[in-house]
Amino acid sequence: MRSIITLKYIILLFTVSLFFSCETEFIPETNNEPPEIVVEGYIEGGDSPTSPYVILTRSIPFFNEINLNEVSDFFVRDAEVTVSNSTGSVRLQEFCLSELTFEQRLIVSDLFGVSADSSSLDFCVYIDPTFSMEGEEGERYDLLIEVEGKVLTASTLIPERARISDLEFMDVPGIPVDTLRELRITLEDAPNEANFYRYFTNRNDEGLLASFNSVLNDLFFDGDTFEFPLPKAEESGVEFDFETFGFYRVGDTMEIKFCSIDEAHYDFWSTLEFNRANQGPFSSSTVIDYNIEGGIGIWGGYSSSIRRIVVE
Repeated sequence: MRSIITLKYIILLFTVSLFFSCETEFIPETNNEPPEIVVEGYIEGGDSPTSPYVILTRSIPFFNEINLNEVSDFFVRDAEVTVSNSTGSVRLQEFCLSELTFEQRLIVSDLFGVSADSSSLDFCVYIDPTFSMEGEEGERYDLLIEVEGKVLTASTLIPERARISDLEFMDVPGIPVDTLRELRITLEDAPNEANFYRYFTNRNDEGLLASFNSVLNDLFFDGDTFEFPLPKAEESGVEFDFETFGFYRVGDTMEIKFCSIDEAHYDFWSTLEFNRANQGPFSSSTVIDYNIEGGIGIWGGYSSSIRRIVVE
């Protein structure tokens, strides 16, 4: 049975590679148009429900240089941000690191992975400080942003959480079993519907990281109980060893966060991650899919299944 599932996984990867090889080349235009509003916002249900939060920044022209001393100026301030669902709405409030106590900065640093030192970056985010709205499975959440005479909207659905039936560490050929292991996950996919997934890993409570290819869909295993390898996410920008990439070190405590997402959320990460991977002097750019009307970016819902497991 395992060999059949593994074969299906190989066919899936091959088919996806063929699909992406047909991407249309995109050549950015040089123009002086004003920057667009960039949205990054999420709400989560499942094992770790959260209130919505939204980060607003401005786009940078493709050929412009980035001045690190001006990064804080790219945050969009004084916006009216509202999130609504079938039962009501909540107005998000803006908070910046420079306005918080050091203890509050530490909390923000832990949640968003930014430095607690506001002198390096005055990070700003719109949140619901009352925590009156948390993500629920099966609920749709609408986002409304009004700022600088512009209106931006988006909508996301939080699907039912993924059904993980098993996590198992396996031998890695050619590597001693007491050093590195491969993680295989068994997923019970809901039948007769399109399902989309994204996952993160957290090693020894160092923080959640998304893999270079963190999303997948059930196009080739709809309704099946599907077993496949789940590589450990590696920190972006850090040199890694190709011989150990994606494997788990024996003795580490891992948190696996496997999330169900809707199609628009999947399309955003699928095109963004392909664009990141398709770099180099002979590569072509890929147009990123986004679900923000009136701007660019993503408003996405997660429904998470979380497992903690020691690598043995």
